[in-house]
Amino acid sequence: MYSRDELVRKIVEYGKLCGVKNYTPGYSGNISARYEDGMLITVSGSSNGYLTNDDIVFTGFDGVSREEGKKPSSEKFLHAGIYTKRPEFNFIIHVHAPYLSSFASAGKDLMEPIMAENVFYFGGIPLAEYALPSTMQLVDNTVKFFDKYDAVLMANHGFVVASKTIEDAYMKLELAESYAQVVLNTYVLGGAKILTENEADEILKLR
Repeated sequence: MYSRDELVRKIVEYGKLCGVKNYTPGYSGNISARYEDGMLITVSGSSNGYLTNDDIVFTGFDGVSREEGKKPSSEKFLHAGIYTKRPEFNFIIHVHAPYLSSFASAGKDLMEPIMAENVFYFGGIPLAEYALPSTMQLVDNTVKFFDKYDAVLMANHGFVVASKTIEDAYMKLELAESYAQVVLNTYVLGGAKILTENEADEILKLR
């Protein structure tokens, strides 16, 4: 397992990368890593693209900060819920990437099988029903999809992805945002050619 310092370094590094790619504009989004009996998560009001080591706080799955004077992200229960549901996951990235957020805000999921790579890595990206940010209703609406999926769109909100490594979580974010852009472009070109159920099944068998 990684030390606290190593986990903090990874969160800061990938937060800044998300910022460079404009996946997490302004104060939007949050990142966490499983740590001991809780998680290391970005503090409330921080900006992923400009994180420092002081912007990370150790927090229990009960949402209580273990560090005096540091307030965890308001979406702490979303992260805790995903970690509880999927014990194999060690990192979570929640962002408001423009193309993914466009689909979330339009009430459209990314479940149709259009590109082989996305079928392979995601199966599909479902859309969680809207709830007020930072509420337990949002947690319930979103976390339930993690029984089958590793990434979820949050209606009128953004996107969340979880994985065993932060490298994989970030790569899937990058892949999903590009996919959302491609799907949007197909609308301009008259619509995507949807893979058949058999074609999608053949791709999934390659896993």
